[in-house]
Amino acid sequence: MLAIWLVAIINEIRYIFWFTPVARVEALRSEQKHPANAFTLMIANVRMVNKEHQKFKELVLKENPDMLIMNEPDEAWHESVRKEFDARFPYSIKKPLDNTYGMLFWSKFKLHDSEIRFLVEDDIPSFYTVVEMPSGKKFDLFTVHPQPPRLMQNTETREAELLIVAKQAKSTKYPSVVAGDLNDVAWSSTTKLFKKISRMLDPRVGRGFYNTYNALIPLFRYPLDHVFYDPEFRLLSLRRLNKFGSDHFPMAISLNYEPLTEDEQKPPKADHEDKEEAEELIEEGLEKGEELNHEKQENGGQKH
Repeated sequence: MLAIWLVAIINEIRYIFWFTPVARVEALRSEQKHPANAFTLMIANVRMVNKEHQKFKELVLKENPDMLIMNEPDEAWHESVRKEFDARFPYSIKKPLDNTYGMLFWSKFKLHDSEIRFLVEDDIPSFYTVVEMPSGKKFDLFTVHPQPPRLMQNTETREAELLIVAKQAKSTKYPSVVAGDLNDVAWSSTTKLFKKISRMLDPRVGRGFYNTYNALIPLFRYPLDHVFYDPEFRLLSLRRLNKFGSDHFPMAISLNYEPLTEDEQKPPKADHEDKEEAEELIEEGLEKGEELNHEKQENGGQKH
């Protein structure tokens, strides 16, 4: 039994090693003393049944991010924060839902070509928008919250949604940022494939786990809320914020747009086999999504 435990521990270490300070960092820090194109993005899965609305508002107003992503808000959450956040953030994309997949996005920066997308399942939205910084520079932002793993069921829809977003982020005109509750750990095969297809950086590599779930159980925590971004950005700071009643910790990341130094950062790259695997997973996930959509319609679910 001791030998089995030892083998299991060694096996796990090879996955999580890259998220310890011993490993080499993947995303480099900015060396600019006065970053000209910096912004702060805050991510929070508020947990739909959480009633600590005021505590969350106080945290956001204290942190004062340039952009805020809220996962899992229903209409009650929207109404509780709308007045203060509409005043603080003049631009927004809103889709509150009562199925734990609602999403709200708030921004101090101008937004262009904003879309609410239903990539795989008809009741699970994702957002796309082009963010214009005060300098006039633009970047693409994708916010996601795919289906979590379910007992006795596979994760085809989650994998498909993440890989569809990876392909979209790779092919857009502007550099991209992908953020949200991915319902997947940073070292999973799906997340690794996502990074290869999108060619994005993970600021946690070489820095730490930054566990965001479960905020209510200290001995049961792992990273589910993520931010990935293109090499045109440099890291200024990455922080896990104080809990506010949700089962997720919020995260805050500050980045600076520095396209002239993008070649100094080396994101993972997909080979032919990776691309084939991604296409197969997307096809399987879309087929599964169609089945689930049909079942929901038959059961009286709402179609968007």
